[in-house]
Amino acid sequence: MCWFYFHKFASKLQSLKKYSFYILLLLLSFTSSFGQKTSKIFVEHADYQDVNEYELPGALLLTGNVRVNHDGVIMTCNKAYYFKTENYIKAFGDVQMVQGDTLYLNSKYAEYNGNVKQAFATGNVVMRSPESNMVTDTIYFDRVKQEAYYNSGGTITNRDNTLKSKSGRYFVQQKKYQFLTSVVLTNPEYTIKSNHLDYYTNSGHSYLFGPSTIVGKDNFIYTENGFYNTKNNVGHFLKKSYIKYKDRLIEGDSLYFDRKKEFSSGTRNVKITDSVNKAIIRGHYGEVYKAKDSLFITKRASVRYMMEKDSMFVHAKKLIVTGKQGERIVRGFPNVRFFKSDMSGKCDSIHSDQKKALTQLIGKPILWNFENQITGDVMHLIGNNTTEKLDSLKVLNNTFIISKDTIGTGYNQVKGLNLYGKFKDNKMYEADVVKNTEVVYYMRNDKNELIGINKNVSSRINMLMDDKSKIDTITFFNEVDGDIYPDKDLPENARKLRGFVWRGDERIKSKEEIFPPEEEAEEQKIQEQTKIDNAKPNVPMKVRKETLNYDKKKRGKK
Repeated sequence: MCWFYFHKFASKLQSLKKYSFYILLLLLSFTSSFGQKTSKIFVEHADYQDVNEYELPGALLLTGNVRVNHDGVIMTCNKAYYFKTENYIKAFGDVQMVQGDTLYLNSKYAEYNGNVKQAFATGNVVMRSPESNMVTDTIYFDRVKQEAYYNSGGTITNRDNTLKSKSGRYFVQQKKYQFLTSVVLTNPEYTIKSNHLDYYTNSGHSYLFGPSTIVGKDNFIYTENGFYNTKNNVGHFLKKSYIKYKDRLIEGDSLYFDRKKEFSSGTRNVKITDSVNKAIIRGHYGEVYKAKDSLFITKRASVRYMMEKDSMFVHAKKLIVTGKQGERIVRGFPNVRFFKSDMSGKCDSIHSDQKKALTQLIGKPILWNFENQITGDVMHLIGNNTTEKLDSLKVLNNTFIISKDTIGTGYNQVKGLNLYGKFKDNKMYEADVVKNTEVVYYMRNDKNELIGINKNVSSRINMLMDDKSKIDTITFFNEVDGDIYPDKDLPENARKLRGFVWRGDERIKSKEEIFPPEEEAEEQKIQEQTKIDNAKPNVPMKVRKETLNYDKKKRGKK
């Protein structure tokens, strides 16, 4: 019985010892965390050392070639007060603090606290790293965080770049300056201004947030969230960004810029405004080559030209503009569709030469001029560079003009080889159809009563139109053969010429209809995603891998 209680007591005692052992380990852990000794500032050299408890109680006065060391930081100066108990030092005259090969700090005066590893320097402060120099009046340096900051105005020099700001913070390990007040980065080729700029001195990469500008000799960039590589002179910009050249403005949800190549591109909701040619070009991806004076745009591409007080809207899957002012060439393909208040049409491709004032509609072209449907193998719209108005129209091979009779269900038709039309104030007022011409024409009197149906063939036809390009008078020339038939005497199957195809349901009646239905579904998806993205809070752009890994890449490491 006694043995049983003894065994039970011994078991409890063993558990108690084990529990006490864990308690002891826990206490030792807390002690080691909070009770570690702070290393003392070590005085390596001074020409003279003195103690004056009356004037400087608790301080050691060091004079002449002073050199102290604390955890790898070397401080030199002309004179210093070292408070050993507080592990604190005040340095005077030609002060320099050196942290390995990463940081050199010079000033007239400095203080350093060894317990918290924080320094304060003032008076002609110069901070140097292998990549940059910084000049300010006063600076604070936290060795634990490896951060230095100033609030008294500073100038940073990094290769060809000079940065000035009211305040700034330098992150030693990241080799990054961060400015949250007015900062100006000056380069021989451009100037950057921002209120929030993160600048990496090793790579020359800049991250801008909030209203910011980059101004060059021939361009102006605005962004509220962007990246710019000051070494390679390339940038990426988001959030209300635009790039402005002398005569072009480029906008888009995402913009890319290459200063050396004089190249810009935009993705999603791209808008290019050409102020010289009075044109606005849109799409969801576009490229501009300033040096080559050319641009390319696709993905719901369109261009709007101002013509007098009217606008011409043109759509194609791809639009290309090349050539300098006065010699511009516009090409669009495939599935070209265009609209103007008095004219619209479709074709496979379009080629417009500004110097020749010639626009060619190529591949199954169809043109609607007011109520007239015009088709042919090839169409040429010829302008006047002096008046900047449409001058004439050529339809080559298989010309066919169709318009609905104003009252009845019939169709007026003119058919021939070629058509030559003349315009006045952008309206066709006269046209000649030549060679093998055929006509079906519903003749009406002033009361719109049907007189008869004129059906004949001739060698040439001349038509005069009213102010809405409606046929007012028609004259037939040479070898005219035909007659005017009463309505009851001309059968239905004889009222349409061979090759007749009425395509009124295809007519483009508004600027919105220049986009084919199959593109509308995709456009809706894009705009829904844009709406979602715009609702998200604007946050600084993520730091790129090439920025973070710049030194590794420089050393040839992966």
